[in-house]
Amino acid sequence: MEQTAKRKKPFGFYVCALGFTFERLAFYTMKYLLAIWIATEAMQGGLGLTDSEGTFISAVFVAGTYITPIVGGWIADYWLSPRICVPAGMILMGLGYVCAWQADSLTMVWVMIILVAIGTGLFKGNLSGINGLLFHDQEELNNAFSIQYSFVNIGSFIGTTFIAMLPISGLFGLKLPFNTVFLICGIFLFIDAIWFIANQRALGEAGKKPFKHDQREFVDKAKAEKAESAPLTKSDWKRIIAVILVTLFSVVFWMVWYLAYYPAYFYFGWGDGASYLNHANWMIGSFQVPTSWFDSMNAITCIILGPVFAVVWDKMAKRPKGDMSMFKKTALGMILVGVAFVVMVLADIIRGDGQCSLVWIAMVAVLMSVGEMIFSPLGNSFITKIAPAKAMGILLGFWPIAVFFAQMIYPPLYDFLKTVPFQMGYGVLAAVVIVLGVILWACSGKLDKLEQE
Repeated sequence: MEQTAKRKKPFGFYVCALGFTFERLAFYTMKYLLAIWIATEAMQGGLGLTDSEGTFISAVFVAGTYITPIVGGWIADYWLSPRICVPAGMILMGLGYVCAWQADSLTMVWVMIILVAIGTGLFKGNLSGINGLLFHDQEELNNAFSIQYSFVNIGSFIGTTFIAMLPISGLFGLKLPFNTVFLICGIFLFIDAIWFIANQRALGEAGKKPFKHDQREFVDKAKAEKAESAPLTKSDWKRIIAVILVTLFSVVFWMVWYLAYYPAYFYFGWGDGASYLNHANWMIGSFQVPTSWFDSMNAITCIILGPVFAVVWDKMAKRPKGDMSMFKKTALGMILVGVAFVVMVLADIIRGDGQCSLVWIAMVAVLMSVGEMIFSPLGNSFITKIAPAKAMGILLGFWPIAVFFAQMIYPPLYDFLKTVPFQMGYGVLAAVVIVLGVILWACSGKLDKLEQE
C-alpha cells in the first residue's frame, strides 16, 4: 500500500490525461462563451437573442456531451476498439467547433452541438477506460483519477481564464471575434488527435480490443476468460445497480452545481447588457475581474485539490475501516454545493441595496469545487473497480448521464427562480439539497452493501 501511492505512473497515463486537457480547454471555452455569444448584440458579433435562449442552448450543448458517452461506451464494449473511438471523437469535436467558426445563425450552432456531442460520446468514457487499464493494482485508481482530474481542470482553467477572454475584453491587447475563438477550439482538438495517435505505443495493449475482450491486468486471466462468455451474475447486477444509484443521486448535485453559474453571471455578474444585475463588486483596485474567472476559480481549485485528494484517499484506504464510500462522498458533495447556495443568499442579505464583496463569490466557487472534487473524479475509478468487464464501457458512459439530466432540469428551474425573490428561491433550494445530502449519508450504510457483494 505504501508503495502504491509512490509508484511512478506510466507515460501512457499522461498521454490520456493530456488528452483530456486539450479537449476540456476547448469545451469550457465554448461552455462559457456560448450563452454570452447568443445573447450578445449582432453588431457586436453575437446572435442577438435573449439570456434565457442562450442559457437553454448552452444547457443543450453541455447535455448533449453527457448523454452520448453511454452509446460510445456500448460501441467500445462490443464493437470497436476504444483506441479508434477516442481519436475519431476528437476529430468530430474539432469539426464541430469549425462549424461554430462559420456560424452566423442557430442552424450551424445546432450542427456544432450534434458533432461535438457525437465526438464526446466516442471520446469521454473510453479515454478514462483506457487510462484505467494501464494500472495493475486497484488501489492505484483513486490516486490516478484524482490526478487526471487536475489535468482536466488545467484545460478548463486555460480556456476560461485566457482563451474565453479574447472576444470579451481581449488579452494582452489582442481581441478576437467570437467565431475566431471557436476556430481556435477546433484546432486544439485536432492537435489532441495528433497527440493521442502519435503516442499509441505508450498505451501498450490497453484499449486495443473492445472492453469486453480487453482483460484488466489486475484480474486473473483464466477467470476473466471464463467470465467473458458467462451471463451477468446476481452479484454483477448488484454492482451495476450501485453504479446506477450513485449516478442518479449525482443528478441533484450537478443540477445545482451548473445552476450556480447563472446567478453568478447574471445576478452578481457585470456587463454592458441589461441582463446583468451587477449585485457584486468585481473590482480589485482599478482592475475589473472578468466573470469568466468565476469558472477559473473552479478550475484552479480542482487543479490544486487533485493531488491533495489523491493523498487523502490513499491514506483513508489504509484505515482498518477503509476509505469513505462513494455514496458518502456523493452525499458530502451535495451538502457542500448546498452550502454554496447558502453563501449566495447571505451575500445578497449583507449587500442590502448595494453590492457584495467579490470574496463572497469566490467562496461560492471554492465550495462548489471542493464538493465536486470529493466525488466527481472518483466516478471513473469506482466504476473501473466494481463494473463487470463486459459492461465497463457502457457504465463509464452511463456515469456522465447525470449531467445530461441536470442540464435538462436546471434551465426551467433557473427561469422559475427569476420569478421569485432571490433570497427565498435560492434559500429554499439550498435547504432541499442539503437535506437530500443528509438523507443519502444516513442511508449510505445499506447502499454500500450493493458494491461489496
